[in-house]
Amino acid sequence: MSTKILFPAIAGSLLAIMAVYFIINPSYRKSIEAKYYFEIGKYDEAYVLANEAFSLDLYNRMASTIMAQSKTSLKYLKYVNQAKDYMKQIDKIAQAKTISDASKAKIKMMSKIMVDSYIKLAPSIITDKELVDEAATYYKNFEQLLEKVDR
Repeated sequence: MSTKILFPAIAGSLLAIMAVYFIINPSYRKSIEAKYYFEIGKYDEAYVLANEAFSLDLYNRMASTIMAQSKTSLKYLKYVNQAKDYMKQIDKIAQAKTISDASKAKIKMMSKIMVDSYIKLAPSIITDKELVDEAATYYKNFEQLLEKVDR
């Protein structure tokens, strides 16, 4: 058998063995499933599956990475959801004819919380860019709001 046929045959066999290993090994199967959920934005499911995969095999770097990235994405998602909730409350306050000092203090407190919370977030390369951008937009809005209320 010539090397032109032997080398590709060996490479193909090794790839097939690796694919079977990934499919049969429960840790890597869960990691692949976790990666799927991470990619479609279901970070809770991704984190749970990656955690299960990691507990089955502590050397599963894929599970470890997905677990860490899901945790980061969940922090961003929590920030965005809290920002949306605070913005609704602030909009409701702003619709009043007059804004009391207590309401101004409440707006200031919510803005301060959101500005301080954003600073604690740490994006990574694979964190969903739209999620990071949305959080940054809310951060800028709360920063501007805080400046207006502090005057």
